[in-house]
Amino acid sequence: MQFSEQWLRSRVNPSLSTDELSYLLTMAGLEVEEVTPAAPAFSGVVIAEVKECVKHENADRLRVTKVDVGSGELVQIVCGAPNVAVGVKVPCALPGAILPGDFKIKPTKMRGVESGGMLCSGKELGVPEDVDGLMLLPADAPVGQNIRDYLGLDDSLLTLKITPNRADCLSIRGIAREVAALTGSPLAAWDIAAVAPQTDSKLAVTIADNAPCGRYVGRVVKNVNAAAATPDWMKRRLERSGLRSISAIVDITNYILLEQGQPMHAFDLSKINGGITVRMAADGEKLVCLNEKEVALTPDLMVIADDQQPLAIAGIMGGLDSGVTTASRDIFLESAFFQPEAIAGKARALGFGSDSSYRYERGVDFALQTEAIERATALVLEICGGEAGPLTETVGQLPQRGSVTVRTARVAKVLGVALSAEQIAAIFTRLGLAFEQNDAGFVVSAPSFRFDIAIEEDLIEEIARVYGYDNIPAEAPLAAQTMLPQPEGLRVRSDVRRLLAGRDFQEIVSYAFVEEKWERDFAGNADAIRLLNPIASQMSVMRSTLIGGLVDTLAANLNRKHSRVRVFEIARVFRKQADGSVQQPEVIAGLAHGSRVDEQWGSKAERVDFYDIKADVEALLAPRVASFRKAAHPAFHPGRCAEVLLDGQVVGVLGELHPQWVQAYGLGNAPVLFELAVEAVEQVGRVQLAAGSKFQPVRRDLALVVDEAVEAASVQAAMQAAASEVVRELALFDVYRGKGVDEGKKSLAFRIILQAADRTLVDEEVEQAVAAMLAAAQGAGAVLRA
Repeated sequence: MQFSEQWLRSRVNPSLSTDELSYLLTMAGLEVEEVTPAAPAFSGVVIAEVKECVKHENADRLRVTKVDVGSGELVQIVCGAPNVAVGVKVPCALPGAILPGDFKIKPTKMRGVESGGMLCSGKELGVPEDVDGLMLLPADAPVGQNIRDYLGLDDSLLTLKITPNRADCLSIRGIAREVAALTGSPLAAWDIAAVAPQTDSKLAVTIADNAPCGRYVGRVVKNVNAAAATPDWMKRRLERSGLRSISAIVDITNYILLEQGQPMHAFDLSKINGGITVRMAADGEKLVCLNEKEVALTPDLMVIADDQQPLAIAGIMGGLDSGVTTASRDIFLESAFFQPEAIAGKARALGFGSDSSYRYERGVDFALQTEAIERATALVLEICGGEAGPLTETVGQLPQRGSVTVRTARVAKVLGVALSAEQIAAIFTRLGLAFEQNDAGFVVSAPSFRFDIAIEEDLIEEIARVYGYDNIPAEAPLAAQTMLPQPEGLRVRSDVRRLLAGRDFQEIVSYAFVEEKWERDFAGNADAIRLLNPIASQMSVMRSTLIGGLVDTLAANLNRKHSRVRVFEIARVFRKQADGSVQQPEVIAGLAHGSRVDEQWGSKAERVDFYDIKADVEALLAPRVASFRKAAHPAFHPGRCAEVLLDGQVVGVLGELHPQWVQAYGLGNAPVLFELAVEAVEQVGRVQLAAGSKFQPVRRDLALVVDEAVEAASVQAAMQAAASEVVRELALFDVYRGKGVDEGKKSLAFRIILQAADRTLVDEEVEQAVAAMLAAAQGAGAVLRA
């Protein structure tokens, strides 16, 4: 909501600057989004009256005027505005004045005639003005007065971001009430007197049983001058609140909306047939609204109707045919309360909204209707004249205000500040909340303008706002803290992240809601866990693997020309079981794409491959030793995929992405991925202390020839099983195919390190140990290479 600071200060004027007032409102929950001046800075402009006006002898479009600026002498000014004339009062910039844009006024000559100033238009002063030419001021404008003082241009426009629960602050009345409560400044009372009827003319008003209308107040005003000019003071307040002046009657209803917070509407009485009925619309009814849009009414819309047809959509917008024009003579003013839930969402469904619907759907003070129509009637009679009839008031079902209990001890516990019962009572009084005090606290009744007070926490929030969030000390909580035990065999999650970061991976976080296609492609999951109410069509199922999110992140990076990507994620996945239950294990997954290392002069560019990621997985699981077994997975290349095993149990999978998905997702080259159970990564086992041997190790190399189909891991496992206690290490360090090895065969070279802790090994022990391992390898299908 936008409003004039001067208008607000006419009701409550705390001794605060504009910035201090903005800060106070913001800290009280009424966020000030913007503060702008009502007019740009300028000086030296006064009100002048044109006394003489003659044609310039050397220019057809110029006039030589003599104006009274209140100095006792007439000032000669050359002016080219088309609307300059004798008797008009206009702004005049005297020599030395500075206009917006740092434009300085000096005495000058125009076509040989001296000019001692400049008569100004609204545009030249930075003030909105519809007139083409000079800004014309009212006839009673005091000559010589500073124009900034006369027009109230030293004003600020405050724009508040009102939350939906504070509809009571969508008016000057509500904001003034709030400022008075926050500052303790006196609030000018709204002395709205009842207008004495001058005619017996009135309309019968009926509220249908099924219409959610709590109160409807109407009044006939006859013989008005609807073409009367809207006063300048009202125009300024409307314009500074973001509304343009339309006509006197419409401006008055808009003014009441802004001042009191009560939406109003005026009908042309001559266009109403019979009485007024508030009812639900019937199928087939139509209405052309004030915005000239025809609406096909539905039974969920409430309408204001006469005996023949709908006249307005209740709480949203009036009808075009029954609206007031400058030719209207007799009018019918309405002021009503409609239940918020009956208006909420209806304007959006129709495709347009209004200031009225914005307020009604949030809640309007249901005790305000009579005051609002009395205030509007007084303005109509003052500006447009006329004769007012008696009020017609019909009451339906009004909201019931229950009491809310707030405990003094609870206030202290929630806020961390011990407020006395007297302090809390004073705050409730300033807020206009009726209450009864007891030993435990207060029983509070919310006023008719507050729809947001329903539970104890609402009242505690009110106490905090008025007491001031800045006054609540920022104290660290005091609590006894105990060092939690850290199992020795458990790796903490931060260490896992640091380990991967040290291996050049970056962590990502992706949605647990994914595309159904990802589940089919990367998990072979045709029966994914579907969301009942997905936030987007491409986020309709729960993920059972992290691969989709990693691939999507890769694609996004490739689109931004990042050729080398290494990312990981630790998160939960959701897997449906045969019995219908859902498991939610945590997994860790990583992806590598592009070159093995960043482009540099010291090494040639090589693409990351299966074995790079295998090394990363081994580092993650260390000191436990993992084994790998050929596997098939819907996401991975059929021949470049392996299961990861620990102690014979499958704990994950790694491999190169299937060429089909590389092409489908436009990845260029295939990335290599892994996915492991977090539990396996965190279980590192207890550290075992062992003394290092001071005796020399012995190395032996074995080159074994096996069939191409034989896996090196199976040969190595057989040799490891036959290794004696002096074998410290067994590792495959070379695989050879080519000259010297038959076709269909391959050569596997193993490194064997032997060492004893208490002695130097002799050749006989070494040969026996190697021979046992060689025999085991031969049993697995290997032959010693010649």
